[in-house]
Amino acid sequence: MKENRAFENMRMTALERLAGRDPEEIQKNTGIVFVPETSQFRLTSMGQDIVVSWPECKIEPELNQWHHLAILHYMDTADGSSLTGELMSFGEQPGGMVRGGGFDRLCEQTVSRSMGNCPEEAVKEACLALGGKIISCNADLGIVFPFLPYYPVTLKIWFSDEEIAGTGRMFLDRSAEHFLSVEDAVTVGTLLLEEIQKKLQERQS
Repeated sequence: MKENRAFENMRMTALERLAGRDPEEIQKNTGIVFVPETSQFRLTSMGQDIVVSWPECKIEPELNQWHHLAILHYMDTADGSSLTGELMSFGEQPGGMVRGGGFDRLCEQTVSRSMGNCPEEAVKEACLALGGKIISCNADLGIVFPFLPYYPVTLKIWFSDEEIAGTGRMFLDRSAEHFLSVEDAVTVGTLLLEEIQKKLQERQS
């Protein structure tokens, strides 16, 4: 109940901030397509096609409540800044040493425990199902998730071998602060980790 109340309070605040905004301006700042004929925003996130009605901001299909909130916050906060193409850890975000740094450690532990010992193809399938795109990088496996149009999240995984345990890290583009807060960034990273684990568990069952 407490978590639901916190979500509802933050959702209402986000709706109040979005009220009266120009949808064309939101489209420009977020990269989310606005369709005037139906008064809807349309986007893809975590492999799902999502519709946001305007001005009600009703989101369909029904999402995890924190995914829902991240989309509203992105619509409010995004300022259309250009992506830099440079990666940074969550802890490197301005003001993110505590929350972001904590997530960086959680990510390494989660990947080591839940993904680092899995077959690479299984992890690839799980990530692709969430809209991930395989990239070449300095890890055994690199995936970029276009979580929101201007908000890519990169996951790098080093799989275990006979001597070393598997591990991994998530990264953001250095422009991330122009689109979501540190708290929202951690929510996004956590959602992705949880969904990858669910996909892997579904495959094993």
